Amino acid sequence: MIKTSKLKEILVKPGYIKTEDFDKAVAQAKINKIEIEKVLLDNNLIKDEQMGQLIADALGFLYVNLSKKTIDDAVLKIIPEIVAQKQLIIAFDKDQAGLKVAMNEPADLPLIHFLTKKTGEKIIPFYATSRDILKAAKLYRKELKEEFSEIILKHLAQVKESKDEKMPVIKIVESIINYAYANRSSDIHVEPQENDSLVRFRIDGVLHDVLSIPKEYHDMIVSRIKIMSNLRTDEHKNPQDGKCSLKLPEEKLDIRISIVPMTRGEKIVMRLLSKKMRDLNLVTLGFSAENIKKVTKAIDSSFGMILSTGPTGSGKTTSLYAILKILNNRDVNISTIEDPVEYDIEGINQIQVNEETNLTFAKGLRAILRQDPDIIMVGEIRDEDTAKISINAAMTGHLVLTTLHTNDAATTLPRLLDMKVKPYLIASTVLITIGQRLVRKICSNCIKSYTLKPEQFLKLVPKNIGPKLVEGKKSLTLYRGTGCKLCHKTGYIDRVGIFEVLEISPAIRELIVKKATSQEIKKQAIGEGMKTMLEDGLEKVFLGATTLEEVLRSIKE
Repeated sequence: MIKTSKLKEILVKPGYIKTEDFDKAVAQAKINKIEIEKVLLDNNLIKDEQMGQLIADALGFLYVNLSKKTIDDAVLKIIPEIVAQKQLIIAFDKDQAGLKVAMNEPADLPLIHFLTKKTGEKIIPFYATSRDILKAAKLYRKELKEEFSEIILKHLAQVKESKDEKMPVIKIVESIINYAYANRSSDIHVEPQENDSLVRFRIDGVLHDVLSIPKEYHDMIVSRIKIMSNLRTDEHKNPQDGKCSLKLPEEKLDIRISIVPMTRGEKIVMRLLSKKMRDLNLVTLGFSAENIKKVTKAIDSSFGMILSTGPTGSGKTTSLYAILKILNNRDVNISTIEDPVEYDIEGINQIQVNEETNLTFAKGLRAILRQDPDIIMVGEIRDEDTAKISINAAMTGHLVLTTLHTNDAATTLPRLLDMKVKPYLIASTVLITIGQRLVRKICSNCIKSYTLKPEQFLKLVPKNIGPKLVEGKKSLTLYRGTGCKLCHKTGYIDRVGIFEVLEISPAIRELIVKKATSQEIKKQAIGEGMKTMLEDGLEKVFLGATTLEEVLRSIKE
């Protein structure tokens, strides 16, 4: 890994990045405990290819941009997948001179000697960025349905041949979970159909049909999952919720399980709670530098309320976890009340809502306030009681983080009024409200640019925003993914947030006290410089992070 001082010399001295921007990125990297290179790229301070070339030149090695290479499967697999992932290397070409290998540390002589002995080839090291190598490593996989079908059908054959049905079914369930995890799925659906059992993965917010399993094996799979999550195997008429863990090579994966009886059998939904999501930070979530500044100012307050808003599945809780990660240190007592607890966080006291024992958000919150907390996270404000207790906690020296289901940041404030919270209490306690949505990111392996005429663009976007974006331009350059093996032909990999962060200024406080409408509050916030979710989304469109269609779809929803 290149030292920060050396990286600064490479990027700042020649003027590729401003000193103040680099120093801010270093601070962000320290706060979020991630590599400086990642922050620079995520903040769009420099392009991956440009930084890679500059680092390679400084180290005295040739540079390769793997996203622009077509890598033959036979060459790729000269180095086993497990070695490639562990050492952060990729074999990308082979000729008479030897095997060309992309490495994040091309000066690692012991690794080069190991590869020479392992492959029997002369190794020619090239420098590639870690981000580029990790993306290329996904090429080891076959098409999703093709490889997964091979695995499951093999296990089904074992069920028929074996007198003991348990072992093959255990392998089937583990394969389903492993493969879902490897393909970045957030949820697994196992749905009973008339003649078979359908397995579907939710990847980047979209459900994909993955495999049909013969109907006769559905009940075996249901029973296995019930056993894993300590649920009743003899209960088939009532819904059951549980959780379990599965040890994977990468991490211990927590899984939340819901089983509901349907007309054709019991349907299973498994939510995969990966450490990958737990490790997200404000930069990787998609917050702009301007919005991070607003959030940082709010979390530096010793008391007050931070509200994250949006529909179900828009990433509200993930944003709050990212903020908690920054706040989490030994000097403060942090407690949460959640339904459910999404991720276990070391150093934070987390309470799970339990309706059966009458442990509600309001009761849990009252209990937390007797535990000498500094910072409190309330998973969701669902009723007047929870709203009033949360506001009072924010008034009496606590920093409170919570979520609400509203369409945008401005609507949050009148929504609290609907919950019978006094206007002056809202005005004096709320620090910021964050409105958000999730959009799919364009696959960097198959991204292509295209042009759009200003008049075409104006037909697609709202009239109040379009004109200023096309002013003085003869054409607009936008991006889309054409579909490839890496993204399973979808054109998208992963998701990113689009945000609006509304600061409660003196003028907005006055509007709240006067019980102004959300439209009036939004107009004032925009006048004070707030970028709306749509504007934030369109900025990401022009940067090539997502597509225009994705942003318009998410805002309409």
